[in-house]
Amino acid sequence: MAEQNTAERTERIGLHNLTPAPGSHRARKRLGRGPGSGTGKTSGKGHKGSKARAGHHGPGGNKPHFEGGQMPMTRRLPKRGFNNAQFRVEYQEVRLGDLELLGANAEVSLESLVDAGLIKARKGPAKILSNGEISVPVTVRGVKVSEGAKAKIEAAGGRVEA
Repeated sequence: MAEQNTAERTERIGLHNLTPAPGSHRARKRLGRGPGSGTGKTSGKGHKGSKARAGHHGPGGNKPHFEGGQMPMTRRLPKRGFNNAQFRVEYQEVRLGDLELLGANAEVSLESLVDAGLIKARKGPAKILSNGEISVPVTVRGVKVSEGAKAKIEAAGGRVEA
């Protein structure tokens, strides 16, 4: 009987009843909250000087690459080579398993993927990756498809058109 009562009183662990272990969590320092707080008035910044100012640019301040007035490393070193970042195409990834949301014998295109909420309209082209499984035949038109996804689509009875 005693075992049954403890089982009834024991609550399951969930996000609503999680708390840190006693003594493991220290409350944050609330700066500038009056003399009783111990960090009132100057809020632990001392008196005057650049480090007492808002947005100060001293050590530990706001300019991580500032080197004290000497010519910074980023300007001392020459810039060389080609950078493809401006020409790179970022594809929106679509999981193969999500195509089942469109239904059997569906035509998969950019418009149908946007309508289903699988991609965003103006965020670049889409590419179907082979994550997951597909059991219904679909026809893919105008969307890039990975080799693995293409094999799975054709195995399910669908087809991929350029």
